Amino acid sequence: MRLQVEFVTSAEAIPWSAVLSPGRSLVYDLLARTAPELGRKLHESGWGPHGMTPFGYGAPMFPEARRQRGVYAAGGKGFLELGSPLLAVVEAWATGLRQRELIDWGGVAFRLLGVTIVDAPAFAAGRARLRTATPVVMKGSGRDEQGVRRSRQAWLMPTDSEFPAYFEGNLRRKAETLGLDPDVSLERITWMGARRTFNVGRGRKPGAPIEVELRGAPETLQALWSWGLGQDNSAGFGWVSA
Repeated sequence: MRLQVEFVTSAEAIPWSAVLSPGRSLVYDLLARTAPELGRKLHESGWGPHGMTPFGYGAPMFPEARRQRGVYAAGGKGFLELGSPLLAVVEAWATGLRQRELIDWGGVAFRLLGVTIVDAPAFAAGRARLRTATPVVMKGSGRDEQGVRRSRQAWLMPTDSEFPAYFEGNLRRKAETLGLDPDVSLERITWMGARRTFNVGRGRKPGAPIEVELRGAPETLQALWSWGLGQDNSAGFGWVSA
């Protein structure tokens, strides 16, 4: 489940450093005001056996903005999506946003126009093709072909040999976190976008948007659609396009 937040802004651009980073603060601020115990639990210990944080969000989108070289173009009407497989989280966000007139997104003011709750697709056949709007980040073993550890910050790209196994392991941990069927698999990667690196306040993290075909229980696929793909979804990475 996710929220689509519609707004309008007079700003013509958003600094690249603020394209993703303000979302995490917004999410926790909304929870602190409307569901403080839930917000504290997610922030301090996470959810489920792996202590994960089951929510994600995308970058603000401005369909009518004129593209500008070197900046993230903004202006006019836009929308922002937040998502979580936990109903209580989505309901708390919706309540908090409906009590506001403005969102401060890294110093850029968004005047709210409306908030809509969107259900996940059914995925009744047990298969899903998901494409991300933000880069998927995934950390590997940091070991070379001889098994020697060379790095503690071994960020993988989708073309790296370790990527499928680590990506699939992340999918299964997410299912276990939510008490869902963990028999979910990556069938294939069907598309990869350009490599990008974002600074989200906890270091610069590289990745690339991807499109993947997954197989699994419908409820598990719905949860992944609501949560995101790869690691650091709570920082805006791996957000699945609606």
